[in-house]
Amino acid sequence: MRFIPNTDQDRKEMLEFLGIKSIKELFKNIPEELLLKKNLKIPKGLSEIELVREMRLLSEKNADLEHYSCFLGAGAYHHFIPAIIPHLTGRSEFYTSYTPYQSEASQGLLQTIYEFQTLVCELTGMDVTNASMYDGASALAEAMIMAFHITRREEIIISKTIHPEYREVVKTYAQAKNLKIIELGYENGITSLEELGKKVSDKTAAVLIQNPNFFGSLENVKEIERIAHKNKVLLVVAIVEPTSLGLLKPPGELGADIVVGEGQSFGNPISFGGPYLGFMATKDKYMRKLPGRLVGATTDSKGRRGYILTLQAREQHIRREKATSNICTNEALCALAATICLVSLGKEGLRKVAELSTKKAHYVFEKIKGIEGFEEVFSSPFYNEFVIKCKDTKKINQILLKERIIGPLELERYYPELKNHLLFCTTEMNSREEMDELVNILRKIK
Repeated sequence: MRFIPNTDQDRKEMLEFLGIKSIKELFKNIPEELLLKKNLKIPKGLSEIELVREMRLLSEKNADLEHYSCFLGAGAYHHFIPAIIPHLTGRSEFYTSYTPYQSEASQGLLQTIYEFQTLVCELTGMDVTNASMYDGASALAEAMIMAFHITRREEIIISKTIHPEYREVVKTYAQAKNLKIIELGYENGITSLEELGKKVSDKTAAVLIQNPNFFGSLENVKEIERIAHKNKVLLVVAIVEPTSLGLLKPPGELGADIVVGEGQSFGNPISFGGPYLGFMATKDKYMRKLPGRLVGATTDSKGRRGYILTLQAREQHIRREKATSNICTNEALCALAATICLVSLGKEGLRKVAELSTKKAHYVFEKIKGIEGFEEVFSSPFYNEFVIKCKDTKKINQILLKERIIGPLELERYYPELKNHLLFCTTEMNSREEMDELVNILRKIK
């Protein structure tokens, strides 16, 4: 039981036990200039009735996405969530259970993870996947480390068309492993093949790309694969908007060695940035280098089908220095939501979501680029996101928000060279009326 000093007598006894005279001595190692010299402005306590009233007033200040139209993507996508998902994920056996460590006793949960793995393999065209990662960004960083373990090479080439926040996470992970990060520029919204050909070498462990990339453009994955494998370099493909796999050829069929991505689009709400879930898949020959946990199917002593954690090369099971990663859990509840979403959609449903998302994006794109002051930037094919140049991005987003429209991303935040460029996004959730309203408002902006 923890001891919490609540009274003056408690604090006195604690100080005597520690052999010091004042609370201030506890913090003597903190520089004086960092210490707060005044009391915090904390309001007095509230009764339960007052607190409920206060919280309700605060909640009313939040914008309800259901009452706004959304044209913002950039790694977090507003997709429809069938009612069956919260109904099933809210069951107590799923909703209240932490990822099981002795999970052989929890066959139901293990089966849901196994089904998730199966679906990810089918989507990506890869041989094996793990039980899910924390999110797409950390999954990409883990793929980089996995490539280093496989090749023992210390240079990583990463395209600037990958989500900027993903690239930051990769750079952070690389510092711990003393890996050298080499960034690739872009031309016409996609990775520069000419620059890749010059920078790849026998020191390169992997080439990291995103498809569709951060600008929504479709990369020339097959040509990048040819350049990488010609130099015996691994190809890592990140998929941040996985609904695109309803239309695009899976990375496994294009020669990818490791495929990672973000599964938020499948049954998980945007929720102000999380929780998300990453997925990670690879070829059979690299199976033992996968981080995290894997669930396998087997039979018990009576011949009955069962599920079990397998190939656990993580720091809790083997010597720390031999572990593939210190990741020792997975996003089980989010992965369950993604599994239910994919199963309820089916192949045709997923294809329909992808078709609607891309057709609506092209509809809006054609309308906007015809407005005076709005220009097409990249001519590369795109999925459901595209870039438009205009005169004042901040003014545009301010006006759109007043009209209950969540506007596009201002790209200058991540790409200084793209000042006054906007990244628009559509999904199946955008109606014709919403899209036409957006275009009409943009037409009126001077």
